[in-house]
Amino acid sequence: MNLSRWTNGEREAPEPLEGNVVATIVGGTIIWFVLFLVQLPFYGWFADRDRTWWLWTCLVGGLLGLVGIWYVRRREEAIRRAKERPAPDGATGPDPAPDGTALPD
Repeated sequence: MNLSRWTNGEREAPEPLEGNVVATIVGGTIIWFVLFLVQLPFYGWFADRDRTWWLWTCLVGGLLGLVGIWYVRRREEAIRRAKERPAPDGATGPDPAPDGTALPD
């Protein structure tokens, strides 16, 4: 399979998807913690089969999710502050593009 048609720079990268990132990360974090709690009563069964890493994977997924929640909340706040900050010349709105037109939100 020849991947050069995808990586040679002839195609433009798609626009990033923007959605409710905080809700997505919170939902994923909750799922990881629920999976950990559901598996916890079966620790002995996992230990007998040398599969305790399943529990620890879920716990670490939940803990990393907490870091993710902190990160995306700060990111959203920074984006909101940047949109509210007036432009250097006193105008409001998005920064102009190099050709003088306004960049889309």
